[in-house]
Amino acid sequence: MNTAREIRICMDIGSSQHQVAIGLSNGDLLEEFTVSHTPTDIEQFFNKIEDYHDRFQCPIALAMEAYNGYARPIDRMALQKGYRVLNVNNHKLAQFKKIFPGAAKTDAIDTKKMFELFTLSDHLPLAKGVLQPILVLPEANEKLKRLTRRRQLLVEEKVRIVNRLQGDLQAISPGLASITGSVDNRWFLHFLVAREAIEKLATLRLNSLLKIKGIGKCYAAAIVAWQETATFSTETTWVGAMVICDAKRILELLDEIKALENAMKELTPDSEIASRLKTILGFGEVTSATLAGELGTVARFTSEASLALYLGMAILDNSSGNYQGTKQSQHVNKRAKTAMITAVARHIDHSSQAKMYYDKKRSEGKKHNQAVRALGRHLVRVIWSMLTKHRDYQVRD
Repeated sequence: MNTAREIRICMDIGSSQHQVAIGLSNGDLLEEFTVSHTPTDIEQFFNKIEDYHDRFQCPIALAMEAYNGYARPIDRMALQKGYRVLNVNNHKLAQFKKIFPGAAKTDAIDTKKMFELFTLSDHLPLAKGVLQPILVLPEANEKLKRLTRRRQLLVEEKVRIVNRLQGDLQAISPGLASITGSVDNRWFLHFLVAREAIEKLATLRLNSLLKIKGIGKCYAAAIVAWQETATFSTETTWVGAMVICDAKRILELLDEIKALENAMKELTPDSEIASRLKTILGFGEVTSATLAGELGTVARFTSEASLALYLGMAILDNSSGNYQGTKQSQHVNKRAKTAMITAVARHIDHSSQAKMYYDKKRSEGKKHNQAVRALGRHLVRVIWSMLTKHRDYQVRD
């Protein structure tokens, strides 16, 4: 008589190869092996699982400890085949390893510990939180996740180059950066790349300035005023080329970021989460798209409290004896938290009721971040209701 209830595969994901342990839900370990991240090995991996399925005739569950997207496309393929796919919470798995340490530290031992924890989850409710189901997400939200994460990387690159450009401009020609309020203004960048050498910018005539994209009479006048006292340091001969290169890259980044934002805007109507979040005062295109991409689906969360923890809008008690304190959860999605904080801050600027609530918290002695998080916690309840009841945000009179 076949007593197996589920075939369980535990996978420790690596950058080029993955450690695998296959067993049954009763705790019996059947096989261990490694899988290279190649089409051939991945196909053989799934064929092996299907062989076990034919042998035991029971459902299949795949638990994966992954990072930086290396689990793709295995997790997607497993979902398409109808497997129960779970993500292993790295923090909780690490705590389990500390309590029940292995004899040594290898990928094979780690995978065995993962399998032990998987088996334990049937008997210990606390262990269930370690394994989080991976659901099939709306395609629009999957795309928004990739687009918003790509945009964030480009924004971070732009910030680094802008900071470098600012310093280089101050070094080679004091006063040049003062022409503009920000060195990443498009007209100023076009001005910097208008000639092959930075020194030649000081000799550009008014007619030539007005032909540069984005420069009108007002900006041209500011440039002419700089030209009258323009000076260049001796290092301009080699640093100037770097300045022009950085200016060109910033222009490219601005175009790439704009293209991503346009793509996000086109996808927003296809995402219920993004389109509903946009109806909240102050929630813009980028923050709504980011939250939709990071959340994926509200079905991932058991309650609005778990959603609040994920968004970083809730804190945990950290008390002992007479000491009463709090701590941040380690299971926060940092990208979603940043987007939420930004959206809540803008919500304060657009909603008189939100401003009153924020001011009340500040008057109670809360710091700015604490007051924003308190308002964010309240908004999470609103968002939970919106997404579970399929309603847009409504402003009360």
